[in-house]
Amino acid sequence: MQISKIEAVIFDMDGVLIDSEPSWQQAELEVFNALGLNLTLADTKQTTGLRIDQVVSYWHQRRPWANYNNSETTQQISERMVATILQSGTPLKGVLQALAACKQTKLKIGLATSSPQCILEAVLTRLDIRQHFDAIESAEGLRYGKPHPEVYLNCAAQLNIEPHLCLAIEDSYHGLISARAANMQTIVIPAPEDRGQARWVLAHAELNDLDELATQLLNKS
Repeated sequence: MQISKIEAVIFDMDGVLIDSEPSWQQAELEVFNALGLNLTLADTKQTTGLRIDQVVSYWHQRRPWANYNNSETTQQISERMVATILQSGTPLKGVLQALAACKQTKLKIGLATSSPQCILEAVLTRLDIRQHFDAIESAEGLRYGKPHPEVYLNCAAQLNIEPHLCLAIEDSYHGLISARAANMQTIVIPAPEDRGQARWVLAHAELNDLDELATQLLNKS
């Protein structure tokens, strides 16, 4: 792992802390296809990592539908996500181990997500991990979501750590661009079917899961 000195680790949420990407995809398929878009699973993967209102705008630009209301469609998808997370959300492999390793190595811990506050709250409640974070930032109220770096820069500022001393953990290409644009060191943990793709060369390292991150952090301490 080619990572220099760090003072903080900032985690993305969806696809890093919780296995929510399949739920996002299903919610988007249900809502968009009810509007007549006829999207496929492969279509939904094009927007992984984007803020949900940006996803709605993305598809309206490409397959416009009548009576377009971004906030209404965004809310429909978000409500489906909250219900699914609270009922059956599960942490991804190594989440608790990675958070514990950060604490043990005296690193500050942040969370920077594109998800709206309602989904962020559902995840923190369902996984019972709120107490681990020194800073929590959602891009919901920002002018731009990922791949813009603002949410990462805000999280670093809240941690009072310079961005270049932060290590961002991402699973998506849009998120990876966001963290790199914030001048952070980066680790990407792609979905199993996406591992080894050439685009991940943008990251400082590619890992299979957060267990590997925990081991790397403890070995460097």
